[in-house]
Amino acid sequence: MKLPPSLLAFTSCVLLSTAAFAQEQSLFNGKDLSGWDGNTALWSVKDGVIHGETVADPANAKKSTLRHNTFLVWTGGTVSDFELHAKFRMPSDWGNSGIQYRSEVKSVGPDGPIVSGYQADMETGKTYSGILYEEKGRGILAKRGEQTLIKVNPNDPGKHLVEVTGSVGVSQEIQDSIHIAEWNDYVIIAKGNHLEHFINGKKTIDVTDEHEKGAKQGILALQMHAGEPMVVEFKDITLKPLK
Repeated sequence: MKLPPSLLAFTSCVLLSTAAFAQEQSLFNGKDLSGWDGNTALWSVKDGVIHGETVADPANAKKSTLRHNTFLVWTGGTVSDFELHAKFRMPSDWGNSGIQYRSEVKSVGPDGPIVSGYQADMETGKTYSGILYEEKGRGILAKRGEQTLIKVNPNDPGKHLVEVTGSVGVSQEIQDSIHIAEWNDYVIIAKGNHLEHFINGKKTIDVTDEHEKGAKQGILALQMHAGEPMVVEFKDITLKPLK
Protein backbone atom coordinates (compact mmCIF):
# COMPACT_ATOMS: atom_id res chain seq x y z
CA MET A 1 0.00 0.00 0.00
CA LYS A 2 1.33 3.41 -0.93
CA LEU A 3 1.30 5.92 1.94
CA PRO A 4 0.12 9.51 1.38
CA PRO A 5 3.03 12.04 1.42
CA SER A 6 1.81 13.60 4.68
CA LEU A 7 1.62 10.22 6.46
CA LEU A 8 4.96 9.18 5.01
CA ALA A 9 6.58 12.35 6.36
CA PHE A 10 5.00 11.79 9.78
CA THR A 11 6.18 8.16 9.88
CA SER A 12 9.74 9.20 8.96
CA CYS A 13 9.71 11.81 11.74
CA VAL A 14 8.60 9.23 14.31
CA LEU A 15 11.31 6.79 13.21
CA LEU A 16 14.00 9.46 13.42
CA SER A 17 12.77 10.53 16.85
CA THR A 18 12.79 6.94 18.12
CA ALA A 19 16.32 6.40 16.78
CA ALA A 20 17.50 9.57 18.52
CA PHE A 21 16.10 8.44 21.87
CA ALA A 22 17.73 5.02 21.51
CA GLN A 23 21.18 6.38 20.72
CA GLU A 24 23.80 5.48 23.32
CA GLN A 25 26.46 8.08 24.10
CA SER A 26 29.94 7.48 25.51
CA LEU A 27 30.70 9.97 28.30
CA PHE A 28 34.44 9.25 28.62
CA ASN A 29 36.96 9.22 25.78
CA GLY A 30 39.56 7.10 27.63
CA LYS A 31 42.25 9.75 27.10
CA ASP A 32 41.54 12.83 29.22
CA LEU A 33 38.86 14.54 31.30
CA SER A 34 37.24 16.34 28.37
CA GLY A 35 33.56 16.79 29.19
CA TRP A 36 34.15 16.56 32.94
CA ASP A 37 34.85 19.22 35.58
CA GLY A 38 36.40 18.76 38.99
CA ASN A 39 39.53 19.14 41.11
CA THR A 40 42.36 17.88 38.87
CA ALA A 41 44.57 17.41 41.92
CA LEU A 42 42.20 14.55 42.80
CA TRP A 43 40.89 13.40 39.41
CA SER A 44 42.97 12.34 36.42
CA VAL A 45 43.14 9.73 33.67
CA LYS A 46 45.56 6.83 34.17
CA ASP A 47 45.90 3.81 31.91
CA GLY A 48 42.72 4.76 30.07
CA VAL A 49 40.44 5.06 33.11
CA ILE A 50 39.15 7.91 35.26
CA HIS A 51 41.29 7.81 38.38
CA GLY A 52 40.27 9.50 41.64
CA GLU A 53 42.72 9.49 44.53
CA THR A 54 43.11 11.23 47.87
CA VAL A 55 46.32 11.33 49.91
CA ALA A 56 47.01 10.89 53.59
CA ASP A 57 47.12 13.84 55.93
CA PRO A 58 50.74 14.23 57.13
CA ALA A 59 49.41 14.67 60.66
CA ASN A 60 47.20 11.56 60.53
CA ALA A 61 47.90 8.74 58.08
CA LYS A 62 44.41 7.30 58.61
CA LYS A 63 42.75 10.46 57.36
CA SER A 64 42.94 12.06 53.91
CA THR A 65 43.52 15.74 53.27
CA LEU A 66 40.05 16.00 51.67
CA ARG A 67 37.95 18.48 53.62
CA HIS A 68 34.56 17.59 52.17
CA ASN A 69 32.95 15.17 49.71
CA THR A 70 33.77 16.35 46.23
CA PHE A 71 32.74 15.38 42.72
CA LEU A 72 33.78 15.07 39.10
CA VAL A 73 30.84 16.58 37.19
CA TRP A 74 29.82 15.65 33.65
CA THR A 75 29.41 18.89 31.70
CA GLY A 76 27.36 17.46 28.83
CA GLY A 77 24.05 18.71 30.22
CA THR A 78 21.27 17.36 32.41
CA VAL A 79 19.64 13.94 32.31
CA SER A 80 16.03 12.96 32.99
CA ASP A 81 14.93 9.48 31.85
CA PHE A 82 17.95 7.34 30.97
CA GLU A 83 19.91 4.11 31.24
CA LEU A 84 23.51 4.56 32.38
CA HIS A 85 26.25 1.91 32.31
CA ALA A 86 29.63 2.25 34.03
CA LYS A 87 32.42 0.04 35.29
CA PHE A 88 34.00 0.86 38.67
CA ARG A 89 36.62 -0.49 41.03
CA MET A 90 38.14 0.58 44.35
CA PRO A 91 41.57 -0.99 44.80
CA SER A 92 42.30 0.85 48.07
CA ASP A 93 41.83 -0.64 51.55
CA TRP A 94 39.04 1.87 52.23
CA GLY A 95 36.77 3.56 49.75
CA ASN A 96 33.39 5.24 49.54
CA SER A 97 32.08 6.64 46.27
CA GLY A 98 29.02 6.82 44.08
CA ILE A 99 27.44 7.89 40.83
CA GLN A 100 25.27 10.98 41.20
CA TYR A 101 22.30 11.41 38.89
CA ARG A 102 19.44 13.90 38.57
CA SER A 103 21.60 15.98 40.91
CA GLU A 104 22.75 19.59 41.23
CA VAL A 105 25.93 21.46 42.10
CA LYS A 106 25.19 23.22 45.39
CA SER A 107 28.48 25.10 45.63
CA VAL A 108 32.21 24.85 44.99
CA GLY A 109 34.28 24.16 48.09
CA PRO A 110 38.05 24.30 48.63
CA ASP A 111 38.39 20.77 47.21
CA GLY A 112 35.99 21.10 44.28
CA PRO A 113 32.27 20.86 43.42
CA ILE A 114 29.78 19.94 46.16
CA VAL A 115 26.79 18.06 44.76
CA SER A 116 23.41 16.99 46.12
CA GLY A 117 20.91 14.48 44.75
CA TYR A 118 20.35 10.81 43.99
CA GLN A 119 23.43 8.60 44.39
CA ALA A 120 24.06 5.02 43.32
CA ASP A 121 26.38 4.11 46.19
CA MET A 122 29.51 1.97 46.21
CA GLU A 123 32.15 1.16 48.82
CA THR A 124 34.90 -1.24 49.80
CA GLY A 125 32.78 -2.33 52.76
CA LYS A 126 29.93 -4.82 52.69
CA THR A 127 26.82 -2.73 53.38
CA TYR A 128 26.16 0.16 51.03
CA SER A 129 27.15 -0.82 47.49
CA GLY A 130 24.02 -0.69 45.34
CA ILE A 131 21.80 1.32 47.68
CA LEU A 132 19.98 4.52 46.75
CA TYR A 133 21.24 7.43 48.83
CA GLU A 134 20.31 11.08 48.46
CA GLU A 135 23.45 13.17 49.04
CA LYS A 136 22.76 16.25 51.15
CA GLY A 137 19.08 15.37 51.09
CA ARG A 138 16.83 12.65 52.43
CA GLY A 139 19.56 10.09 53.15
CA ILE A 140 19.04 6.38 52.45
CA LEU A 141 15.96 5.85 50.26
CA ALA A 142 16.47 2.11 49.75
CA LYS A 143 18.82 -0.36 51.38
CA ARG A 144 20.35 -3.07 49.24
CA GLY A 145 17.76 -5.65 48.22
CA GLU A 146 14.79 -3.41 48.98
CA GLN A 147 11.87 -2.26 46.90
CA THR A 148 10.60 0.98 48.42
CA LEU A 149 7.96 3.67 48.01
CA ILE A 150 8.91 7.21 49.01
CA LYS A 151 5.90 9.28 50.00
CA VAL A 152 4.83 12.22 52.13
CA ASN A 153 4.88 11.65 55.87
CA PRO A 154 1.21 12.05 56.92
CA ASN A 155 2.31 13.32 60.34
CA ASP A 156 4.61 15.96 58.84
CA PRO A 157 3.95 16.95 55.19
CA GLY A 158 7.35 18.59 55.00
CA LYS A 159 9.09 15.26 55.54
CA HIS A 160 9.18 11.96 53.69
CA LEU A 161 8.41 8.38 54.60
CA VAL A 162 10.23 5.31 53.23
CA GLU A 163 7.89 2.33 52.92
CA VAL A 164 9.45 -1.05 52.12
CA THR A 165 7.02 -2.67 49.68
CA GLY A 166 9.00 -5.73 48.63
CA SER A 167 12.36 -7.30 47.90
CA VAL A 168 14.53 -7.51 44.79
CA GLY A 169 17.11 -9.87 46.26
CA VAL A 170 19.06 -10.96 49.32
CA SER A 171 21.59 -8.31 50.36
CA GLN A 172 24.34 -10.83 51.19
CA GLU A 173 23.93 -12.63 47.85
CA ILE A 174 24.25 -9.31 46.03
CA GLN A 175 27.34 -8.48 48.08
CA ASP A 176 28.89 -11.86 47.28
CA SER A 177 28.61 -11.07 43.55
CA ILE A 178 30.62 -7.83 43.89
CA HIS A 179 34.31 -8.15 42.97
CA ILE A 180 36.42 -6.56 45.70
CA ALA A 181 39.17 -4.33 44.25
CA GLU A 182 38.26 -5.49 40.73
CA TRP A 183 36.00 -4.15 37.99
CA ASN A 184 32.24 -4.26 38.48
CA ASP A 185 29.37 -3.27 36.17
CA TYR A 186 26.93 -0.66 37.47
CA VAL A 187 23.64 0.05 35.68
CA ILE A 188 21.21 2.82 36.63
CA ILE A 189 17.78 3.11 35.05
CA ALA A 190 15.63 6.17 35.80
CA LYS A 191 12.24 6.66 34.20
CA GLY A 192 9.75 9.10 35.67
CA ASN A 193 9.69 8.50 39.42
CA HIS A 194 10.90 4.90 39.06
CA LEU A 195 14.59 4.23 39.83
CA GLU A 196 16.52 0.95 39.57
CA HIS A 197 20.15 -0.03 40.25
CA PHE A 198 22.00 -3.16 39.13
CA ILE A 199 25.53 -4.40 39.93
CA ASN A 200 26.99 -7.24 37.88
CA GLY A 201 23.55 -8.10 36.56
CA LYS A 202 21.87 -8.33 39.97
CA LYS A 203 19.16 -5.82 40.81
CA THR A 204 20.07 -4.02 44.02
CA ILE A 205 17.15 -1.59 44.58
CA ASP A 206 13.80 -0.63 43.07
CA VAL A 207 12.37 2.73 44.15
CA THR A 208 9.22 4.67 43.33
CA ASP A 209 9.67 8.24 44.58
CA GLU A 210 6.29 9.95 44.95
CA HIS A 211 7.60 12.71 47.24
CA GLU A 212 7.71 16.27 45.94
CA LYS A 213 11.48 16.35 46.52
CA GLY A 214 12.05 13.53 44.04
CA ALA A 215 14.10 15.00 41.18
CA LYS A 216 13.02 14.36 37.59
CA GLN A 217 16.18 15.75 36.00
CA GLY A 218 19.67 16.98 36.87
CA ILE A 219 23.39 16.46 36.37
CA LEU A 220 25.61 13.37 36.50
CA ALA A 221 28.73 13.25 38.68
CA LEU A 222 31.22 10.86 40.29
CA GLN A 223 31.91 11.07 44.02
CA MET A 224 35.12 11.24 46.04
CA HIS A 225 34.30 10.79 49.73
CA ALA A 226 36.07 12.45 52.65
CA GLY A 227 37.57 10.09 55.21
CA GLU A 228 40.51 7.75 54.85
CA PRO A 229 42.83 7.95 51.82
CA MET A 230 41.20 6.13 48.90
CA VAL A 231 41.27 5.31 45.20
CA VAL A 232 38.27 4.90 42.90
CA GLU A 233 38.31 4.31 39.15
CA PHE A 234 35.68 4.39 36.39
CA LYS A 235 35.58 3.42 32.72
CA ASP A 236 33.18 2.47 29.91
CA ILE A 237 30.62 5.11 30.94
CA THR A 238 27.68 5.26 28.54
CA LEU A 239 24.33 7.02 28.61
CA LYS A 240 21.17 6.13 26.68
CA PRO A 241 18.21 8.53 26.97
CA LEU A 242 14.83 6.85 27.35
CA LYS A 243 11.68 8.16 25.72
